[in-house]
Amino acid sequence: MSANARGALLALLAFAIFATHDVLIKFLGGIYSPIQIVFYSVLLSFPLATFTLMRDATPGTLLPVHPWWMALRTGAAVITGVSAFYAFSVLPLAQTYAILFASPLLITILAIPVLGEKVRLRRWMAVLVGLAGVMIVLQPGATELTPGHLAALTAAVGGSIASIIVRKIGAEERPVVLMLYPMAANFVLMGIAVGFVYVPMPFTHLAMLAVIAALAFVAGRLVISAYNAGEAAIVAPMQYSQIIWAALFGFFIFGEAPQAATILGAAVIIASGLYIVLRESKADASQNAPVLRTRTRFETGTFLRTPRMGMPKRRPDPRSVPKTTAPSATERPHMRGLPGRVPPVAAPRSKDAE
Repeated sequence: MSANARGALLALLAFAIFATHDVLIKFLGGIYSPIQIVFYSVLLSFPLATFTLMRDATPGTLLPVHPWWMALRTGAAVITGVSAFYAFSVLPLAQTYAILFASPLLITILAIPVLGEKVRLRRWMAVLVGLAGVMIVLQPGATELTPGHLAALTAAVGGSIASIIVRKIGAEERPVVLMLYPMAANFVLMGIAVGFVYVPMPFTHLAMLAVIAALAFVAGRLVISAYNAGEAAIVAPMQYSQIIWAALFGFFIFGEAPQAATILGAAVIIASGLYIVLRESKADASQNAPVLRTRTRFETGTFLRTPRMGMPKRRPDPRSVPKTTAPSATERPHMRGLPGRVPPVAAPRSKDAE
């Protein structure tokens, strides 16, 4: 199996697990507040996070190098977590995914002021087409827009902000810092708010929350492995497979039949996102490749995510020759003064050196 095929399969498995994770959130969301679900999801994720952090051998403190960027990322992740969980609870799965898939479009726009990315006409057209797809899904004027739709849009915006900040500061911040601050903020803020919405939970529902934390951990690790194995341009589009799982789970578990507008709008959004990914994969089309290097999963701050997710390993260029091993790098005093270009020669013999 080729590396790209292995990466694609790992990504498909990861996003299938993420879809299962979202099904459990939707089920519990019909009973409990998203604040309570986020709180317990983060609480039960801390043991997994602890084992992950124990493997971090990077020296340094837990103080962020860029505190203001980190504060903005943390706030965006907290808002995204609550908004996404609420949207899954009240909207059909396919419709929620269709709106969340607008994140690549928003990341493309945010990359201009945050990363200094230059977006040319073709990608601007893809962004406009994708936003038109969002309007097809929402159908303003034809259907009543609910708080669930607003929550999904908020999650798409917040997740894009959190992801683009990782792209900006991820090379300078420790992975532990980028992972720990949103989790800690979710734990503290949701812990304060849960007192106002708390509903007693039976053991079976607590066990489901533990499964949610475990699924997020496993899926996140699989995504990292997928990007390490294959090229980002191959792995990134696999995220759109979640819409298939959403349609199947929504129909067979929750009795949700996807509407024609949702199917059409999702197709438009996915097509525009794929075009942006393909454009960014071209060397002369993007300086930062913001979507390829940030877009893996909407950023909720409730599962373990490192700054390297979505960033492929640098592979050496087979055409380049290290300077230390190039034939011209070895000094050959016995060749000085010879006219023209000469082929590489062996080291001088002792009598030549004399």
